[in-house]
Amino acid sequence: MAQAGKFADKALQLLRTYPRVALNNLKDMPGAYKKNFNKRRNAGKGKTHGRGHKGMGQRMTLPPLGYEGGQIPFHIRIPCEPYYKDHEFKRQYPPFSLLQVQRLIDMGLVDLNEPIDLLTFCNTAHYDCSIEDNHYGVNLTEEGADTFQAQINIEVQHASEEVIAAVERNGGVITTRYYDPECVKAMSNVLKFLKTSTPIPKCKLPPQDAFEYYSNAKNRGYLADPEEIVQARIELAQKYGYELPEISDKSQKELLLRRKDPRQIFYGLEPGWVISLKDQCVLKPLAEEHQKYYAS
Repeated sequence: MAQAGKFADKALQLLRTYPRVALNNLKDMPGAYKKNFNKRRNAGKGKTHGRGHKGMGQRMTLPPLGYEGGQIPFHIRIPCEPYYKDHEFKRQYPPFSLLQVQRLIDMGLVDLNEPIDLLTFCNTAHYDCSIEDNHYGVNLTEEGADTFQAQINIEVQHASEEVIAAVERNGGVITTRYYDPECVKAMSNVLKFLKTSTPIPKCKLPPQDAFEYYSNAKNRGYLADPEEIVQARIELAQKYGYELPEISDKSQKELLLRRKDPRQIFYGLEPGWVISLKDQCVLKPLAEEHQKYYAS
């Protein structure tokens, strides 16, 4: 207790010697504020602020990025690879596998009683087709070809020989079809297109570099001769060692034989028709020149 009293007396004695607390003798504790210097990193207290003396570094007139002291820059010195010429204009076909198609069928997102086309894929919300990214449709890939078991009438924009064999082995029908950008935009978001109340566009023919592909029966092109397609189906079955199943059901046979006109993009709707969602009616062109333009 005596020790505690000794410290208390010393503290009181110290307080008696301190001046009275007032506004004129208040100040912050040492280190409460840090003085900022206008400087670069590791530049000491300032002075030249880390910029050195004179020249481009101090006056911030640094050369542009990629400048190599006057010699020819790297990106100009190395020649361009012709493979990448006009790559931003090339048509892109986002892939979609047979395994994903089978999964959509098992989940009930695709109706097997109706033909499957680009509109069907976009309506499932599992396939993104954006014309702003130069997407021109579906590239059906062979992943899941061994487990694919559905009998479907499917229309895609590109398919390999293995994919065609996998579809036809189950009694299905596959067609490769070209759509121009205007048609792809209408099919990728059909509700947005119908709200505009614009006429259904007439599909253009494929460009010159794609015309041969869509006219070849081996690719099941929509412009190929039907007799050549029948012969190509038989040859492909012999090559892969399977037999084409016979379709006895009349309704199933009608489903597999359904085709679009080369100028048509929607089943049951002709080019030039206007779908009015507000009035819930279909407006057809009556003028002779309009009918002639939209005719196939």
